[in-house]
Amino acid sequence: MDNMAAISPVGVKLVDKQSVAPRLDTLEGKTIGETWNMDFKGDIMFPIYRELLKERFPGVKIVPYTEFPRSVLSGMPEYQKEVSQQIANSAKEKGCDAMISGNGG
Repeated sequence: MDNMAAISPVGVKLVDKQSVAPRLDTLEGKTIGETWNMDFKGDIMFPIYRELLKERFPGVKIVPYTEFPRSVLSGMPEYQKEVSQQIANSAKEKGCDAMISGNGG
């Protein structure tokens, strides 16, 4: 019984912790992009979010998820990283100040 080992349920660290962008003081007059993983009713919910944001924040511009590369849950980590970078590049090109990433199942 000398050869017993324990396995941690926590798992191994795969990525280093990174800082996040500072929170915007307001969405008024900002450009907001959407990205959706095609998993749960984003086609129904995002139009509602758009209207609510426009009511609350004058001058907000929304770039819909249909104008960004498709974000999916499947695929190898390398593929997911590549798509994430494509979305980030597209957001910069479109002048987005922030992104809504959502509606996962």
